[in-house]
Amino acid sequence: MKFFTGFESFVGVDFWTCLFTLCNLVILYLVMKKLLFKPVKNMIDSRQKEVDDLYDNANRAKAEAEEMRARYETRLQQANAESEALLRDANRRAQLREEEILRDAQDKAAQTMQRAEAQVALEKKRAMNEIKDDVSDMAVDIASAVLQRDIRSEEHTELIDSFIEKLGDSHD
Repeated sequence: MKFFTGFESFVGVDFWTCLFTLCNLVILYLVMKKLLFKPVKNMIDSRQKEVDDLYDNANRAKAEAEEMRARYETRLQQANAESEALLRDANRRAQLREEEILRDAQDKAAQTMQRAEAQVALEKKRAMNEIKDDVSDMAVDIASAVLQRDIRSEEHTELIDSFIEKLGDSHD
């Protein structure tokens, strides 16, 4: 038992020692609270605020990016609609121009045909007049050879012209 008595004085509970230890613990707690806990808590709070700010900035940036994407898609749709409208307008103008060119070509062809017909009629008239003149000359020569008399060539020409005109009227 001697062993337990020495152990009891070593492990024993003394009231004043407990009170002193408790006072040391409270003082240590207050000092630690003042010098360590408040600065650490302030540092943790400031870090938490920074993290919260970063999340807020990230969320704001994400919202702005979504808004910009929506505007971009809207503009892209508008640009596509405008390009389609421009293509339709260009096609319509091209068709109108094509129709105008065709009308001009048809008008020019009709004018060319009219000029050609007029020229053909003119050439026909000239040819007829030349034939009349040739026939008149031949008729005068034949008539003067047949009649063997001297008739004025003006009278012959008038007679032959009236004869040819009568012939020309019956052929038209």
